[in-house]
Amino acid sequence: MPQIEPVVKLIRYTPVPEEIVAMAGRLCYSPSDLDALEERVSRQDQSKYLQKVSSMGHHSLLEHAVFTFGLEGVSRALLAQITRHRVASFSVQSQRYVGMEEDFDYVVPPSIRELGEDAVAAYCAQMEQIGAWYAQWMERVPKEDARFLLPNAASTRMLVTMNARELLHFFSLRCCNRAQWEIREVAWRMLDLAKEAAPDLFHRAGPACLFGSCPEGKRTCGHPETARQRAGLPEK
Repeated sequence: MPQIEPVVKLIRYTPVPEEIVAMAGRLCYSPSDLDALEERVSRQDQSKYLQKVSSMGHHSLLEHAVFTFGLEGVSRALLAQITRHRVASFSVQSQRYVGMEEDFDYVVPPSIRELGEDAVAAYCAQMEQIGAWYAQWMERVPKEDARFLLPNAASTRMLVTMNARELLHFFSLRCCNRAQWEIREVAWRMLDLAKEAAPDLFHRAGPACLFGSCPEGKRTCGHPETARQRAGLPEK
């Protein structure tokens, strides 16, 4: 069975998201009409303004910018975690209607790979056995019932849509070293793409320890420097 790796793509996002957010912020305090305001925002660099309103905590403005990511090669275990972020929209490949007997891909956790080839072979053999049992039941019962045999390791694909404010919250939790390894890797890849699309909106994005104290208390990982390295930030 080939190794399954997560694929993260930024499918679509609000055109010129930084201008939209800047326009929303300036509209609140400007006597200008919409046309004049839009023209002013489009011809001036809004970087300093966006960083200012972000540092002041005016995060409601970020809700005007929306980003849609495509994820595949991720497990159903990740699905159970990411859907806890309720200020988001999800569309997920259905195990009820899409049969897996011809394409039962699965995720192998790093901890199993670290045990060596024998451990990986044993794990894959168990997954293959589950796949065989699933195929047998597919001949006897509907897909929606045969799927009860499929494990959390089964891969899936989905579209995830969040506004920029919710993405900041998502990154603060899921880029943390204490987050589960799979969703942490996906979150960092999403952050890289978001920063590329709208660097001024996400210049302070990432785990909370990058810009303040760790909120985990006694459960802190104790190694914020690893998060800074992953974010490409200089050491403090």
